[in-house]
Amino acid sequence: MAVLDETWKNWLTLNKNRGCTPESMIEAMMQAGFDPNAANAAVHRLMDLHGREDHTDSLPAELVSAEYQYDPSPVGSGNVVRASDRDVKVLMRCKRPQLMTFADLLADDECEELIVRSRDRLRPSTTVNPTTGTFDVIPNRSSKGICFQRGEDAFISRIEQRFASLMNWPVENGEGLQVLRYGIGDEYRPHFDYFPPGQAGSNVHLAHGGQRVATLIVYLNDVEAGGETIFPEVGLSVAPRRGCAVYFRYANGSRQVDPTTLHGGAPVIAGEKWIMTKWVRERAYV
Repeated sequence: MAVLDETWKNWLTLNKNRGCTPESMIEAMMQAGFDPNAANAAVHRLMDLHGREDHTDSLPAELVSAEYQYDPSPVGSGNVVRASDRDVKVLMRCKRPQLMTFADLLADDECEELIVRSRDRLRPSTTVNPTTGTFDVIPNRSSKGICFQRGEDAFISRIEQRFASLMNWPVENGEGLQVLRYGIGDEYRPHFDYFPPGQAGSNVHLAHGGQRVATLIVYLNDVEAGGETIFPEVGLSVAPRRGCAVYFRYANGSRQVDPTTLHGGAPVIAGEKWIMTKWVRERAYV
């Protein structure tokens, strides 16, 4: 079960001050692995403590534990990383959370081919139900998408090998490539990509390769306005640019998960946004 460290204390205070509803905070905590009853008690305890300067100190003691421990990133050092058949430029590195942005991961023609292949196969995007593990369509995610089978053909295999080389993680540990389209107003509200420990719905997915450990988001087009990938815990926003990518890692070698990787897709204001997402697991994905 997830627990409340200093990062989560600050997160609760920040979102209360921003005017977030108790329901939205409880939902986010449950996605991160908190027991529903504990999340509900923590949020409502916070809401009841009006006017107290350090109100998070009175949260239940059982929710407090050590912070996430950052171990070395598997991604190579340097300003250019050789990714199988392509040199990829490193634009930015962040230590906490472990996050990097890249340029030139995909060529223009590769981006266009992925869009063309996907456009007529799109279906409403889903999220994992925390109780049942089923894939549900919910209002928090308004994109449409398609998942390619791993190794579906030579083109897909080449892209997968490049991504695996960049992340320094085995090809067989990766889920299939997912392409998503966001139209005007479409968004994906802040969420976590890892499967929350302790939730019944997570167990269904953990059985097929273990925990997700990292995400790679690749931008397939330039977006006229909006559509940034946002990381509200660290105040970071990554603008979509064709061929560029953002990588973030949220599970360490001790199987802790990092709540500072809370992230979302900001609403598209003008144009459309096409991205490709690659999730990787701790073991071979089957």
